[in-house]
Amino acid sequence: MNFYLIAGEASGDARAAEVMQHLTALARARGEDVHFYGAGGPKMQALGPAIQDWSGEAVLGLWDVLKKYPYFRRKFAAMLREIGERKPDAVILVDYPGFNLRMAKAVKRSYPGQRVIYYVSPQVWAWNRRRIPQMARTLDLMLCIFPFEKALYEQSGLKTEFVGHPLLDALAPEKERAAKREETLVGLFPGSRNKEVSRIFPLMLQTAAVLRKARPELRFEAAAATESLATTMRGMAAGADIDIHVGGAHGLMNRAAVGMVTSGTATLEATFFGLPFLLVYSVAPFTWVIGKRLVRVPFLGISNILAGREIIREFLQDAAEPLAMADELLSMLNNPEKRAAQQAEFRQVVAGLGNGGASLRAAQAILAEIG
Repeated sequence: MNFYLIAGEASGDARAAEVMQHLTALARARGEDVHFYGAGGPKMQALGPAIQDWSGEAVLGLWDVLKKYPYFRRKFAAMLREIGERKPDAVILVDYPGFNLRMAKAVKRSYPGQRVIYYVSPQVWAWNRRRIPQMARTLDLMLCIFPFEKALYEQSGLKTEFVGHPLLDALAPEKERAAKREETLVGLFPGSRNKEVSRIFPLMLQTAAVLRKARPELRFEAAAATESLATTMRGMAAGADIDIHVGGAHGLMNRAAVGMVTSGTATLEATFFGLPFLLVYSVAPFTWVIGKRLVRVPFLGISNILAGREIIREFLQDAAEPLAMADELLSMLNNPEKRAAQQAEFRQVVAGLGNGGASLRAAQAILAEIG
């Protein structure tokens, strides 16, 4: 069997690699070989050497996309051409909707009989539900990770399977090793991209300074996604007495009393680990104006969307003001009942995401689709 996979960010690389592992095991159990092609990150490449690593090209915001448009156009054409040459049993597109939805359309136009499967359904319900009927014409199977998505896609005739959220499996072992929370520890999670860190980490540092004046006994730790980002963050935090570690985000989510978390995958991770936190997000003004026109959901944080109300305070763009953020964190630090109430809300959100096994169910659904 041959599969062509495309993932564009670190989280997509991880999710695709998990499915690749299960596809390999299931194929071997059937006495078949499996080969992987496409583009992704180092985890995918470790399982499929023919996969090119383009993880260093992740972008944030409309302006970054425009600057790198020629690069992405060349990659798009090369991948489309390779799909035609390889004729895989299925093209598996993992998240990364700005690129992958266009790829799905181009594949169906160029190679009408080619099966196209999408894993980690794009959040078009947040910014453009009109695209769902278009997706129904270009996708053979949608594998969604949030329970409410299945009905939305099936209304347009798109075959859809709810497989559960893959983070449950990835994070469960670390939750089992959770240490006791440290009542004076504040965790800072500024994101995994350079642009996120450059805009959001200074806000977190300013908030930490306000907190330290109010509660001198507080300690602060920040999680950096890479050594390069850690170096950048240490430069920003010079003299601020903040411990910055590479990796270890999940351990910090398990130990901290409260936290500041950048919107994104970390939001759901912090929810899973039961870290009382606030959400912060800031992008370039132009990107924010465009985004506000497109987004059709009342909250940015997925945990708030799943809960149907703001169980996590969101500090977005101009509202991401250090004094206001510090006030929210102090109210949490000084009120154990408030933290406990938020953690109870978190448990309900996590319970609605399934019982684990998402990547295995995704692999099984892919094999069932190709017959």
